[in-house]
Amino acid sequence: MDLEISSRRQSGVCIVTLAGEVDLYTAPALRTRLLEAAESDCGAIIVDMSGVDFIDSSGLGVLVSILKRVREQDSTMTIVSDREIVLKVFRITGLDRVFPIVPTLAEAMGAGA
Repeated sequence: MDLEISSRRQSGVCIVTLAGEVDLYTAPALRTRLLEAAESDCGAIIVDMSGVDFIDSSGLGVLVSILKRVREQDSTMTIVSDREIVLKVFRITGLDRVFPIVPTLAEAMGAGA
């Protein structure tokens, strides 16, 4: 399965919405889109992963590298997901303690705004 990526700006926040699989093949496209968001003077970045069915280590690597860049800019990056298949990967790797993860976009907008 492919990865669909869309992005928009709302109230000074960049929202990157993902649907599909984040893996070795789709990670480069994800990196490109997240870098664009990180370099566009957003007050915060929200990565909406509520449509993600699978994420592997290459996808996690992209998220971590972008998080470092975002933090260097004194900005924030929040993950949105309530899907157990995604949350489990974040818990197993300990990244649930690194990324703010919320279940809904509305909650992320409240935290990021």
